[in-house]
Amino acid sequence: MKIINPTQFIEYVKQNRWASHLAFWMAIDLGFILRHITEQNQSLLYAFIDDTLFLVPQMLFSYLLAYCLIPKFYSKKKYFTFFILLASSAYIISAFGRMVVVHFIEPIIRTPPFPQESLVEILSDWKKLVLEYMPLILFVAIIFLFTRLSFRFSKIKQQALELKKEKTASELKMLKAQLNPHFLFNTLNNIYSLSLDNNPKASESIGILSEILDYMLYGCNKKLVPISNEIRLLENYIALEKLRYDERLKISFNNTIKSEFKIAPLILISLVENAFKHGAGEDSGSPTINIFLSQKQNHFKFEISNTTASPTQKGNRETIGLNNIKKQLDVIYPKQYRLNITEEGSLFKVILILKTPLF
Repeated sequence: MKIINPTQFIEYVKQNRWASHLAFWMAIDLGFILRHITEQNQSLLYAFIDDTLFLVPQMLFSYLLAYCLIPKFYSKKKYFTFFILLASSAYIISAFGRMVVVHFIEPIIRTPPFPQESLVEILSDWKKLVLEYMPLILFVAIIFLFTRLSFRFSKIKQQALELKKEKTASELKMLKAQLNPHFLFNTLNNIYSLSLDNNPKASESIGILSEILDYMLYGCNKKLVPISNEIRLLENYIALEKLRYDERLKISFNNTIKSEFKIAPLILISLVENAFKHGAGEDSGSPTINIFLSQKQNHFKFEISNTTASPTQKGNRETIGLNNIKKQLDVIYPKQYRLNITEEGSLFKVILILKTPLF
């Protein structure tokens, strides 16, 4: 026998309109039955017959109010007509409810003979209808409206979340599409330069580039990837750049991370690429790049600094890579990161701090 998962059942009720309506009216019926059994000492059979049959006028008024009076009159600001129809329909349906009690419920639960009110007597007994029947019908209708609005609000909220997720995924795809050609353009230029000089290191560069491309195509398609994968990507990229600059480039790569956690892919490589492009690429002397990765408690820190040929304004450093990384951080880590960019003399430094619990 298959056991019904409560979570799946609730989700099915939410998604299926008829199931949600049936569940609502069953809950209302059960609530009134339990009330009559505990407070009025009615038998289960009497309470079931009484409350179940009386659901008919309650349902009729609830649907009339929710699907006719409110959308066709109240929503269109026809308030006078709405309240006239509300009062008259509530009175008529209350009379119908009284008729259900007198001519359907009582003949089942009472032993004849007993007196029964005529339709005229029921309609003319306004005190009983207004004070006894109308409150019950209005009460259930209000609960129905509140539940319906709650479900609608929940559905709209869920749709908004889905749209936000789709938008976020689209933005990330667009940002990665901007990054990959930018990275490949610079790397292929490096290999091209080596090949022009018939440098045997060109083949080694192609092997490293192949591993990088394999990771970028198949290894970083998820929102978050292991930090070890990103570190390996950085090592390959640095090795590729070292082949280009030989001994002229002084680079320090210090990694003190001991534990594994996840991070958004291709963020760190953007910062490293930016340092090489505007540091080593523009410094004709002996460029220096220092990279430091650390993790302390619940924070991951990535620090990179590079020398520049001459001091420049910080605003001119807002290159494609840095703009791209800021957009990715805003999408994936909203208000959960710090990105500090400073420039002092010939030293340009970027510090990125992320909260590791998000990973």
